[in-house]
Amino acid sequence: MGQSKEPNTYEQQLVSLGRILQTLREGDDIEALIVTALSYLQTHFYHDLIWLGLYDRIDHRLVGKGGALPAGEDGAFLKQQFVLTSGDLMEQVVIQQRPMTLPDLREEMRASEWRKVARKSGIQGTIIFPISYKGRCFGVVMLGSRLWGNFPKTEEKALLLMILGELAVALNTSETEWQRQQIKRPEQPLLNLTSQLAALPNLGQRLEAVVEQTHRFIMPSRTSVYWFERQRRYFWRRVTNLKPSSRAIDDNPLVSGITVQEMSGFYQALASDQMVSIGESLSSLKADTTSRLMQQIRARSLMAAPILYQNELLGFLAAEGSEARIWQDEEKSYLRAAAQLIALVAPLDELESTVEQTKLDQALTAEIAHAIYSTDDWKITLKNTAELLSKRLKTDRFVVLMYDAEQEQFEVCYQSYANNRRPLSPALARLAEIDWQMLERSLGAIAIENLEDDLRLASWRDLLLELGIRSLLVCNAAPGQPLEGLVLVCHEAPRSWSLPECELSQVVTQQIGLILRQWQLQKQNDHQQKMYQTIQWGLTTIQQTHQLELLERSALQYIAQILQAPMAALVSWSPGRRTGRIVQSGDPDGRFTFNPILKVSTFTDALVHRALEQTGLLPLSIDEVPVESRQWLNAPGIGQLLIMALRTAPEHEPTGVLIIADHLDRHWSDRHFTALDTLVSQFAWSRRYLMLSEMLKLQREKLERLNWYKQRRMEEMYRSVKLGIKRLSEISTVNKDALSVTRQQQILRHLSDAIDPIHRVVRDEPWQLQMKTDTVPLVSLLRRALDRVDHLIKQRQLWSQVHNETNPMITGDIAKIELVLYELLLIACQRSHPGGRIDLWCRQLDHSWVELSITDDGTIEPRLIEDLEAGRSVDLLAPSMLDKPPGLHLAICQSLIKQMGAEFNLYKLEDGRIMSRLVLSLGTGR
Repeated sequence: MGQSKEPNTYEQQLVSLGRILQTLREGDDIEALIVTALSYLQTHFYHDLIWLGLYDRIDHRLVGKGGALPAGEDGAFLKQQFVLTSGDLMEQVVIQQRPMTLPDLREEMRASEWRKVARKSGIQGTIIFPISYKGRCFGVVMLGSRLWGNFPKTEEKALLLMILGELAVALNTSETEWQRQQIKRPEQPLLNLTSQLAALPNLGQRLEAVVEQTHRFIMPSRTSVYWFERQRRYFWRRVTNLKPSSRAIDDNPLVSGITVQEMSGFYQALASDQMVSIGESLSSLKADTTSRLMQQIRARSLMAAPILYQNELLGFLAAEGSEARIWQDEEKSYLRAAAQLIALVAPLDELESTVEQTKLDQALTAEIAHAIYSTDDWKITLKNTAELLSKRLKTDRFVVLMYDAEQEQFEVCYQSYANNRRPLSPALARLAEIDWQMLERSLGAIAIENLEDDLRLASWRDLLLELGIRSLLVCNAAPGQPLEGLVLVCHEAPRSWSLPECELSQVVTQQIGLILRQWQLQKQNDHQQKMYQTIQWGLTTIQQTHQLELLERSALQYIAQILQAPMAALVSWSPGRRTGRIVQSGDPDGRFTFNPILKVSTFTDALVHRALEQTGLLPLSIDEVPVESRQWLNAPGIGQLLIMALRTAPEHEPTGVLIIADHLDRHWSDRHFTALDTLVSQFAWSRRYLMLSEMLKLQREKLERLNWYKQRRMEEMYRSVKLGIKRLSEISTVNKDALSVTRQQQILRHLSDAIDPIHRVVRDEPWQLQMKTDTVPLVSLLRRALDRVDHLIKQRQLWSQVHNETNPMITGDIAKIELVLYELLLIACQRSHPGGRIDLWCRQLDHSWVELSITDDGTIEPRLIEDLEAGRSVDLLAPSMLDKPPGLHLAICQSLIKQMGAEFNLYKLEDGRIMSRLVLSLGTGR
C-alpha cells in the first residue's frame, strides 16, 4: 500500500502545480494572483514564516502583501511597508536578484524589523527568494522555520522558482500594460483636429480649434497661440483658452507682447525650428532668459513649438503651466505636430494679400529691369533701383559691392543713404572664409535680423554697427558662382525679413549683377587696352634700341612702369663669367636702391641660383632672401620681390636675372604677370641679339685686321723674295765652273717654285678661299707633311711609322689638304708624350675613297672631342672648346675638309690612343 500511495501524492502535487501555473499565466488581477501564490505556498511549504512583498522602485521599498506567521502573532505586520536601506538584507536580494539563506534569522543584524519578529516567534533557518524577470526585481518571498538551518529541499526550491518565475512574468505583463495605458497617444487627437480644420472657414476659428484640442490633450493651465509681428519684432497673444472673449478676429487687440530684443535666445531657438521646454528644474534656454520669459507670461512651466512656414517664423503654439511640470515626450510630439498644422493652414488666410503683393513685386521687378536695360549710365540705373527697392522694403541704405581680386577687398561701386548719415568706406576688407563660403553656396538672400546678436559678417560687423546699421539683407549677384558682387539692403533698427522680401531683393540683385559684370568687363578691357598700348610702346622702343646699356635701362624702366613697381633691376653677366653687374631703374628717395659697389657672384649667390633653377617667375618675400644675398640687396623699402631669369631657348644659357621690388603689402595680378612675361621675353631676345651682334662684330673686326695685316705682309714677303731671286739670277756666271752654275740654277728654280703658291694666294684669295681640283700621289702627300714636322718629331724623340701598301692618287685642293694633314700631325706631335709613338695608317675603302688615320698616345680634353663632333653650339654666346686652339684649328680643318666633300673626325680609341681620321677622294690615275 505504501508503494502505491507515494505516486498518488506526487501526482497530486504535479496537478496542483499545473493548476497554479495556469492560473498565474492566465490571470489578469494581480491581487488575486498574489493571493493564489500565497495560498499555494502555505499549502505545500510547511514553514512557520511565509511572507511576500512587492518592490516599489520609486520609493525604494517593499510593500507587504501577506503570508503566514506562527500562531498567536499579529498578521497585520505582514501588510506593512519596509523601506530599504543601504546594507539591508532585503536590499541586497533586490539588487543582486539571488536567493539568500540565513541559518538563524534571530542573530542576523541586517534583518532590522524581521530580526525582532524572529526572536519573538523563534524563527531560525530562513531563505529569501527574489521575484525577478529579465533583470528586473518585482519583489521577494521569505520562508522561515523554527529549526536552525532548516531550508527547502532541492525539489521544493525548484517548485518555488517555477511559481515565482511565473508570478514575475505576470507582474511584468501587468506593469507593461499599465504603462501603456498611461502613455498619451497623440495620433487620434491629431487626426480629429485635421478633419476639424478642413471644415472651418477662416484662420481665427482654426486657431481656436487647435488651442482647444491641444488644451484637452495636454491639460496645461493655459494654451495659447502667439503671433509674430515682423516689423516691430515682437510676439503677441492671438488666441488663448482662458476667456471666451479672446476669440481670434482680424482686429484682435494686443493682449500680451514678448519682444525679440528682450528674449533673443527664445526667438533664435524658435527661428531655428527648435522646441522650447521649461519644466521642473529643466530648461532649454539660459537661466536669465528663462526667468524673464516666465515672468512675462506669468507661468512656472512652458512648452512652445514654432510655427514655421518656408523657414519663416509666423509665431508659436504654447502650453503654459502655473505649476512646475515635467513635459512628456508624447506631449512635445503633439504640440509640434499641432504647430505644423497651423503653419500649413496659415498661408491660406493670407493668400489673396500674398498674391496681390506678388503682383506688385513683379511690377517692381519689371520696372527695375526696364531701368537697367534702357539706361546707358549705370549709376543712374543703380540710383533708380535703390529708390524703388528702398521704398518697397522701407529700408535706410542700399550698397553695391564688387570684389577686387587683385587687392583682395570689396570695392563700393554705389551706395545710397540719408543726407544726415555717413557713407560707407570706399573699400571693405575680404570676408572670413566661413562667411565667404556661406555667400557662395547660398541661392537666396542672407537675412540678418539683428547684427548685434549675429556672428555672421564678422569682418564688417564693427564698421556697419558704427554707421547705425542693425539689420540687413546680403545678396550674391551670381548665386552658386564664385563671389564677384554683393548688394546690401540695410535698416537702422532690428527687423525681420519676410520670404517675399528676400526673394525680391535676390531677383533685383541678380539683375544688378548684369551691370556689375558689364562694368567689370569694361574695366578689365580698359586695363588691358592700356597695358597693351604700354606693352606695344615698350616693345617698339626695345626693338629700336641698338645699344646694350641703353636697352637694359629702357627695358627696366618700362617693366617698372607697367607693373607700377618702384624699382626694377637686372643682374647681368657675360657667358662664362663668375660675377655679374647690377643695372637698376632709378629710385628718387633711395629706399629701393641696391648696393652699387658689390659685385654679384653668379656661381655662389643663392638668390641667383634659385632664379636660374626656376623655370618661370619666382615670388619671394624679403624674409625668404638668403643672408648672403642681402649684402647687395640691402634697400630698406623692399618687402617682396619678383625674380625671373632671362631665357630665350632651352639650349641657351641665361645671362641675366630680372628683379622687381615693391612694398610688403603689394598684390600682383595675372595681367601683370602676363605683361611681365611678354616684356621679359622680348627683352631677353633683344638683349641676346645685341650681345651676339656685338660679339660677332668684334670678332669680324679683329679677323679683318688680322687678315689685312697678314695679306700685306705676304705681299711684301713675296715681293722681296721674288726680287732677290731675280737679282740672283742676273749675277754673272763668269769665272764659275759648270757645276756651281748648275747648282745655282737649281736653287733658284726651287725658290721660284716655292714662292709661286704665295703669289697665287695673294692674287686669287685675299678675302675668300678658292677651291681647286688637283691630284697628287698619296705617298708624296705623306712625305711632304712628314718633312714639315720632322724637326718636331726629332725634338720630342717620337717614333713614327707609315703603314701603307698602295699609292693611290688623291684628288682635291692639294695645297689645303696638305696644310690640314700638316695641322693634324703638328697637333698629334704636340699632345704626344716625349718618346711616344705616332702611326699613319692608309686604307683604301673603295674605288672612290681612301682612309688616312693618324694615331698617337697623347692626352686630350674629352669635351674637345664632344664639341668637335657636335659642331658649334646653337648658343653662340656660350663658351666652347672650339673658340681657341687647338680646338679652333681642328674646327677650321674640319670645315675645310667638309667644304671639299671629304670627311674629318677625331676619336679616342678603347686602348686610350687618339685617332685623327681623314677620308679623302681618289683620283682616276694611279
